[in-house]
Amino acid sequence: MKKLFLLLLGCGFSTIAITDEFTQQDVNRWQAQFEQVASEGRALWISADLGKNGVACAQCHPNAADTHPETYPKFQKQLGRVVQIWEMINWCIRNPLEGNVLAADDPDMIALQAYIYKERRGVALEPGKH
Repeated sequence: MKKLFLLLLGCGFSTIAITDEFTQQDVNRWQAQFEQVASEGRALWISADLGKNGVACAQCHPNAADTHPETYPKFQKQLGRVVQIWEMINWCIRNPLEGNVLAADDPDMIALQAYIYKERRGVALEPGKH
């Protein structure tokens, strides 16, 4: 194996990764897509559509207040273990909102998280903090 590595290295192969190049136009397009998804998340956040009892996320967390996404993953007393923020969002959907949980990769879950994180831009990451 060592001989193969040295042979490949000698032939010009490298273990250094080359990153993709992108333009400002790419960055602008990606930012616009993020803003669109975060906007969809805000619409879900303020509507009662996630639950079955007329309650909206914004009733307890206006503008995503007190969600503290920068502290996840962390231990959540309600779930009894260390969780990601999407799991806590599902706890709220299932309990206060009396709705059906969303898969971690559900577009609505991604939109909710995009909105929450957008509201907390600039706050330092502090995983595990209470």
